[in-house]
Amino acid sequence: MRRFSLADLPETIPVFPLPGALLLPRTRLPLNIFEPRYLAMFDDAMKTSERLIGMVQPREGGQRLHQIGCAGRLTGFTETEDGRYLVTLTGVSRFRLLSEVEGFTPYRRFRVDWTSFERDLGPCEEDPGFDRDAFLELLARFFETTRLSSDWDALRAADPELLVNSLSILCPFEPEEKQALLEAPSLETRRETLVTLMEFALRAGPDGEGSLQ
Repeated sequence: MRRFSLADLPETIPVFPLPGALLLPRTRLPLNIFEPRYLAMFDDAMKTSERLIGMVQPREGGQRLHQIGCAGRLTGFTETEDGRYLVTLTGVSRFRLLSEVEGFTPYRRFRVDWTSFERDLGPCEEDPGFDRDAFLELLARFFETTRLSSDWDALRAADPELLVNSLSILCPFEPEEKQALLEAPSLETRRETLVTLMEFALRAGPDGEGSLQ
């Protein structure tokens, strides 16, 4: 995929508010697009050299947005016979919303600030304190409780960033919990947040009550 520098990133981007959808740098997010305003957004994004879409979670109520989101580049695109778009966004960098741009597009656009997230544009992050065996043991208990399945050989072989970020995207956490994972300042902090969320889910149990021992 194209590598971006801070100077390559535009001052204004289209924003796709979607609760529970998490995109992180160097991860991929598949989307099924069918609303006319977002079909128009993706049409317009495909005409730009950057092909960037900003994923942002709405706050409760829907109109107000969280200040921090993550932009992805359109790296996969298929149009279905019924007019939907099946697209893949590959995460480029997080951003902070500055102000909404008024205009004639049916979707929302914002001026954004990228400068707090230069690390997102660099190489994969390291996590020196990562204990894979302990992490996978916790993950196995979490998957059993939530009735999820996975390719354990792939999980054992994945590098820490891919493992932690992919699980942050895929695990069934609440939107505010997803936002906490997005805003984690480092891979180590995100892994610690992910562990805390899984441990909390295990204490709550499959029905949200009681405790698993």
